[in-house]
Amino acid sequence: PFQLLEIVRKEDVVLRAVLTTHHHWDHARGNEELARLCPGLRVYGADERIGALTHKVFPNEELTFGAIRVRCLFTPCHTSGHMCYFMWEDGSPDAPALFSGDTLFVGGCGKFFEGTAEQMYANLTQVLGALPKETKVFCGHECTVRNLKFALKVEPENEVVKKKLAWAKQRDDEDLPTVPSTLQEEFLYNPFLRVTEEALQKFTGKTEPVEVLRALRTEKDNFKKPKERPHPQAVLAFDWGLFGPFLEKK
Repeated sequence: PFQLLEIVRKEDVVLRAVLTTHHHWDHARGNEELARLCPGLRVYGADERIGALTHKVFPNEELTFGAIRVRCLFTPCHTSGHMCYFMWEDGSPDAPALFSGDTLFVGGCGKFFEGTAEQMYANLTQVLGALPKETKVFCGHECTVRNLKFALKVEPENEVVKKKLAWAKQRDDEDLPTVPSTLQEEFLYNPFLRVTEEALQKFTGKTEPVEVLRALRTEKDNFKKPKERPHPQAVLAFDWGLFGPFLEKK
């Protein structure tokens, strides 16, 4: 919360409301402190488990904050009360934005903690997948490299995956974000949005889209990214005991 309030101060704006996608601590743990520090703060969400919740939202409900319009998109699966937020401004040349929490990631989707493959398939195809293709996707975590390594395992011949992975690795090395992507891009490299493609069906051994998605999620849950080979000079340094003084217990 303190990082957020520092950004609020730098931008010279007033924090009036918080939109929370779901109740997990890594998405909602700052709500109580924000509410304490900002009296009158409105906290929106669809799950009673969300900390400091003041306004419960419902599927397809629309909110307005100044010129910003928000449509609440109900995407149960990762949690039973997960809500995504689609935002736009009428007459603005900027692309709309989707805050997708842990439902849709760059190159991936969230784990099915409290839901089913059927629910996630509906989320990705009927709810989020039906949004304008230019929509910018702001997801809840920077796990793009790991997601794309899995996507490359699934589709080793997909040139778009290879290019996106190389780009994401470079961004990581430079400590720069890979978020946002666009919905149009996601359909080119995100395996969870490509369940009707022949390569995905071949990889999973399934043809029915929901079953492809179910099998993909199981594979991803068990996926271990390839270990990076240790730097040869670092190995030599260990062999020679050069790190000894740093490793001794106090």
